[in-house]
Amino acid sequence: MRDAFLLDPDIVFLNHGSFGACPAEVFTVFQRWQREMERNPVEFLGRRSGALLAEARAVLGDYIGAPASEIAFVPNATAGVNIVAQSLRLQPGDEVLATDHEYGACDATWREACARQGAVYRQVEIPLPFEHEGFVARMLGAVTPRTRLVFASHITSTTALRFPVDDLCAAARKRGLPVLIDGAHAPGQVSLDLAALGADFYVGNAHKWLCAPKGAGFLHARAAHHRTLTPPVVSWGYIAGADGAGSDGADTDAPAGPLDGFVGRSAIERRLQWQGTRDIAAFLSVPAAIDFQARHDWPARRTRCHALVVETMHRVLRRNGLAPIAADDDFVQMAAIPVRWAGESEALQRRLYDTHRIEVPVTQHGDHTMVRMSAQVYTTQDDADALLDALASLGV
Repeated sequence: MRDAFLLDPDIVFLNHGSFGACPAEVFTVFQRWQREMERNPVEFLGRRSGALLAEARAVLGDYIGAPASEIAFVPNATAGVNIVAQSLRLQPGDEVLATDHEYGACDATWREACARQGAVYRQVEIPLPFEHEGFVARMLGAVTPRTRLVFASHITSTTALRFPVDDLCAAARKRGLPVLIDGAHAPGQVSLDLAALGADFYVGNAHKWLCAPKGAGFLHARAAHHRTLTPPVVSWGYIAGADGAGSDGADTDAPAGPLDGFVGRSAIERRLQWQGTRDIAAFLSVPAAIDFQARHDWPARRTRCHALVVETMHRVLRRNGLAPIAADDDFVQMAAIPVRWAGESEALQRRLYDTHRIEVPVTQHGDHTMVRMSAQVYTTQDDADALLDALASLGV
């Protein structure tokens, strides 16, 4: 399926995990929405956008197993984490509990939010090699009476591990602890049923493994939390929420005018999503990405990608003599492959790109330096062989 994407044919692209890659036909839909907006921006943004976004959210909701009324589009998963972090009211000495495998930008978000309120951001060590069975016990064993939120990735960025977040959410719910799951890498890589998962908050990217255009992410929040969420930009949607709001968060007599299509919609939809002039084309293109994957038998292709990335991992490890950081099934379409490299990870990443034209990240966690390979539907056996040959030539 390489020809279905816009990737440079002269590059071995094994880094879908960082920013994704958009199929050509989905990108065409994205551009069509942008052109439609420019034909009459007032009509498009001022009168149609509310209904258009609601339709897109309904398709996304069916895909991720969540009511559309509990979803707001955001630019990316990190933006969603920021909304929750800026909304959480903490007292001095309160704690936000996380793993030590979280994405650096989200770590920074929580450190800032906690420091501003005199709270503590505490990270629980999840040692490598990863032991799936002990994960929940280790996390919940670190809970104290001051713990106010548990934060964990569905699929980690640096180590590419799939954490058992369903078990974590169920255990935290029994303790009365709210949970935020960072699902940046999950949509498109694993099947989702957020209603069954039961996380209080779940953020995800549509532009990574779901292959939507850049700038398409979402925040899912259970209805009970909607009025606690502070919008990143206070605008017309926030004003609409000031009067006439029922217990379900829907307005009954919000003023018309700039809001138009947002009158009568849920609080999360208005307050977090309506910000006036901005490009919503990426959000509106999410249904096209979902349709693209449905027409190309994505579950079967994910299975092939998982097999390719795991096979490549073991080929590398047989040669360099290192052990994997987790079992095969703890990875999905990404795997963090340990390598023998004593220098800076950025130096190895530059060598692989400059010398071998391989686009792949090199990550570090503790004493482990790892090449994080992504396998997407366009990834071939030749691509995997090229990585193996390059690592062998570098002696890693």
